[in-house]
Parts: sequence; structure tokens; C-alpha cells
Amino acid sequence: MPTRALVFDFDGTLADTESAVLRSWQQVFEEHGVELPLEAWYAVIGTQHTTPAMFALLAERVPGVDTEALRPKTRAHVLRLLEDLGPREGVREYLETAKEQGLGLAVASSSSGAWVNPHLERLGIAGYFDAVLTGDRHKAKPDPDLYLAALDALGCEARDAIAFEDTPHGVTAAKAAGLTCVAVPNAITESLDFGQADIVLPAFTAKPLEALLTH
Repeated sequence: MPTRALVFDFDGTLADTESAVLRSWQQVFEEHGVELPLEAWYAVIGTQHTTPAMFALLAERVPGVDTEALRPKTRAHVLRLLEDLGPREGVREYLETAKEQGLGLAVASSSSGAWVNPHLERLGIAGYFDAVLTGDRHKAKPDPDLYLAALDALGCEARDAIAFEDTPHGVTAAKAAGLTCVAVPNAITESLDFGQADIVLPAFTAKPLEALLTH
């Protein structure tokens, strides 16, 4: 069957926001005299549970810390780190090719719409997408709900769509929904196990979109 649609994860896939977010959390932990263990980060990356998990871990390591007071400071620091961030290399070419081919395009992200949509606008790629599905309206990954909602929004079957992900949790969600999944890990996730993915690319620039499409 020909490919009719592409569904992209946002954080870490379309833009490497995860590196900035991790750096921010590492700094928060360092400021309180403790280290953020990477295995704790990897356990929640790609899900909706990152912030509560990090604050819970900090409270466990630093009894009495006021996590509520830290929330606005942590968010502001992340946003500063992201000010000059662009799409991952090769992403815009993928989106351009998809539009030229007449493919439907969607974002399926465990993050909230309040996080995803402004970043898509700032990155200059919001206009490419026919639908943006987010974790404040759907069950977060690794549940397949976001991908099922994306397929519904695009009006296509799972066998006709390709998902792009950067975390094992995301790959699990895409495969559970029945999509072919291409993993494109970033610097933070490249050491993780992507055995569930149909294809693993080191970068979007490693293979043109045309080479992935079935006609």
C-alpha cells in the first residue's frame, strides 16, 4: 500500500528539545547538591511523566525542598535554552518532500498543546501539519492513543502511515497503533534500545524521505 501520511513525535524528534530539558534538570539537581541519575531520566523520557518524576526524585534526594517554588524557575530556564533552537537537521526537507508528495502530516506528542504549538510556530514548521495531537487531550505514550487519534485526524489506516520517533516509549506507542516506525534517536537517546523500530536512522539526513516511502 502507498504511504499516505507521516506522524512525527515532537520533543527530540522534530527538534532536540530533550537535550535542553535534560540540561535544565541536571542544573536544578546540581544547585541542590545532588546528581540526576541518567537512568531515572531514561525511564520517563518520551512520556508525560517527566516533570512530576523529576520533582519527586528531587524531593526524595533533598528532603524539604519546595518543588512548587521551583516550577516557574525551571520552566523559564528551559525556555531560555530553547530560544535559539531550530528543527533537527533534515526535518524541513522531510516536511517539504511530504507536502510535494501530497502526504498528510501530523504531530503526536505526549507533551501539552501549550508546549508543542508555540514551539512549532517558533520553529517555523507549524504550517506543514494538518493535525497536532497532544498529551493533554489524549493518553500519553507508550499508550497508542495519540497515534490512533492522529490516524483518525488524517483519515488514514495505520498500514498507510509512517511514524517518526526518538525514544523507545514512542516507538512502543507507534507500533501498538500498527504504524511502521522509523526511529531517529538524538544525542540523548542514541544509546537506548530501539529493537522495536522498523528502521533506525542516525539522522534525518542519513536517508531521504523518498527512500522510505512505499508507492
